[in-house]
Amino acid sequence: MNLNIALLPGDGIGPEVTAQAIRCLEAVEEAFGHHFVFKEAAVGAIAIDKTGNPLPDRTLELCKEADAVLFGAIGDPKYDNDPKAKIRPEQGLLQLRKELGLYTNIRPVKVFPTLVEKSPLKEERIKGTDFTIYRELTGGIYFGEKKISADGTVASDLCEYSEKEISRIAHLAFKAARNRRNKLTLVDKANVLESSRLWRRVVSKIGESYPEVELDFLFVDNAAMQIILNPRQFDVILTENMFGDIISDEGSVIGGSIGLLASASIGDENALFEPIHGSYPQAKGQDIANPIASILSAAMLLEHFQLFEEAMAVREAVDISLKKGIVTPDLDPNSKYGTNHVGDFIANNIVDNDDRLNMNDENIGLGKSTII
Repeated sequence: MNLNIALLPGDGIGPEVTAQAIRCLEAVEEAFGHHFVFKEAAVGAIAIDKTGNPLPDRTLELCKEADAVLFGAIGDPKYDNDPKAKIRPEQGLLQLRKELGLYTNIRPVKVFPTLVEKSPLKEERIKGTDFTIYRELTGGIYFGEKKISADGTVASDLCEYSEKEISRIAHLAFKAARNRRNKLTLVDKANVLESSRLWRRVVSKIGESYPEVELDFLFVDNAAMQIILNPRQFDVILTENMFGDIISDEGSVIGGSIGLLASASIGDENALFEPIHGSYPQAKGQDIANPIASILSAAMLLEHFQLFEEAMAVREAVDISLKKGIVTPDLDPNSKYGTNHVGDFIANNIVDNDDRLNMNDENIGLGKSTII
């Protein structure tokens, strides 16, 4: 398969982790005979510094022309710490989602058996956790009308949803549940918010078309608690933009590191794949950032194009890395492996998948990934 991939490394550790995702996609090219073309463009703080715009026209055009977008991370302390800044890196990502029509964000939350002890939660609570969050991505409070009074003392953000916006993501979530364990949980605040009551009405009606899927409802505050108390109860979670933003980051705690969670943002014509973590500027250039979330985002990209065997090869290589302890310091404070080494190890195991059982553990312990 030939794919044109727009590459948007972004800020902070974005370029470092994205480089390892590319390394793994190049390994897939070699192992499976595909051809991927990567074209890079600026977004976020680095784009503001260069052009004054967090999403330059050239970047947007490149993304529209591409088959898919591989995204790194955006954000910079000089904007985070300046409440008066009119232009911010995050505006570039929000605009990109809107321009590409990426209305569905998919975030899998799965506990790797080899990392159960890394979680701050008890093993008996989290073992076997495997759920997916479907977050509406182009509506709600992030995109609603924003107002501030002339004296700057009163501000408001409008949360607005239409039946169409709710319906299109609800159908995708129901279909996902039908292919998983047949359970869908709508997370809202319908006891307070009129927009949440609309979500309930629309999702309940659509649920009649999926009788095999069990539909239940949780208020977002209760859902936040249940994700920690008993995450295994969830299969597919469907929710609006801001609630999804919050609970998906909460879900990242379960697995032991936010550096493990990938995501896909899907529309009718475009798709973007990115790790859920931020730009982590404190780690920039130190070779300590975890590249696994970005690599697993590349696996979701492959799945999007029906390259299931290739995606499985990437995931299996990640599993080997975790089982062998070839991980960055966020997963093992005593690890001597950095971003580049972990990425190289995973990529090498995609190419050499026939020899995985013959890896030299002694060399791995010395910091090498030799295949014999």
